[in-house]
Amino acid sequence: MHCFKSAVGAQTALWMLTGLAFSPVCGAQGHDSTIVIKFSHVVARETPKGKGAEYFKKLAEERTRGRVKVEVYPNSQLYKDKEELEALQLGSVQMLAPSVSKFGPMGVKAFEAFDLPYLFDGYEAAHKITHGPIGQSMLMQLQQHQMIGLAFWDNGFKEFTANRPLRRPEDFKGLKFRIKSSKVLEAQMRALGAIPQVMAFSDVYQALQTGVVDGAETTPTNIYTQRWHEVQKYLSLSHHGYDGYVVVANRKFWDSLPLDVRGTLEQALNDATRYVESITVREEADAIEAIRASGKSRVIELTAEERSALKEALRPVHQQMEGRIGREVLESIDSATRSDQKHSKAASALPVAVR
Repeated sequence: MHCFKSAVGAQTALWMLTGLAFSPVCGAQGHDSTIVIKFSHVVARETPKGKGAEYFKKLAEERTRGRVKVEVYPNSQLYKDKEELEALQLGSVQMLAPSVSKFGPMGVKAFEAFDLPYLFDGYEAAHKITHGPIGQSMLMQLQQHQMIGLAFWDNGFKEFTANRPLRRPEDFKGLKFRIKSSKVLEAQMRALGAIPQVMAFSDVYQALQTGVVDGAETTPTNIYTQRWHEVQKYLSLSHHGYDGYVVVANRKFWDSLPLDVRGTLEQALNDATRYVESITVREEADAIEAIRASGKSRVIELTAEERSALKEALRPVHQQMEGRIGREVLESIDSATRSDQKHSKAASALPVAVR
């Protein structure tokens, strides 16, 4: 039978994010049957998350020599984003990579910090959190919700789309904007005079096409692969928010794995995480160029003054959400990223295509 180490579930996130390989201290007899992992997500295969999931599948199956089979289900084939976390908790799927926004409504408020506008100037600052003790602490809190937080994956930086040019705060006034379920994002859109509308990711294209909403926000890769640019006249490169995912596993399933298999999967996921980080900036730039080349949506490159005006208009959201997220959390993030934000150049934070 299996030989377990009781603390391994609690320490998974720490080992993953510090890059330490896990070496089982006791052997485990393998199963004759294949271990199947259903990995569900809501975006296209051609996005950083989609490619990361496929890369994890490749590594996991190769390194376990067939003991593990990973079935990847992209584009909400199994569950919409409102349904997938419940499916994971019930054991209907074994792994997900939901948006960081999904965990605040569950009660882990610290994750809502990621939704704050202009929290990070670039990936280096974001990784100070996702790779560091603050991110590890967030992942550990997910255990109380019957899941194991394994890693953060980059998705990119968010941009705004609409059927009118969005350059300054007053351009947003009165527009209905699709957002993920997030009190922080609600406050963000209201600060710009827009009307937030919570909606499942898979429903956004039709809502934009039919005018149910006037605009939306997400990363260039999502905009392009979901074809939002075909039904939105303008893409404004606001670069206003970091968008990331958390790779999570059903806790009961993960803890039941033979230790050698679990260790191999942790190493595969660690490598997949670095792979996602290595492709995200280029994927963003390529998506922006593809949208521009399509001729269906005009790409608006904001000036430094226009971006500064947006940032100033959204600054009150940070203070407004302090009581909800926690002052200590925000101060810790500020302390961890301040040096990066002080010394980084704005251009280094932007996709190549918009420099």
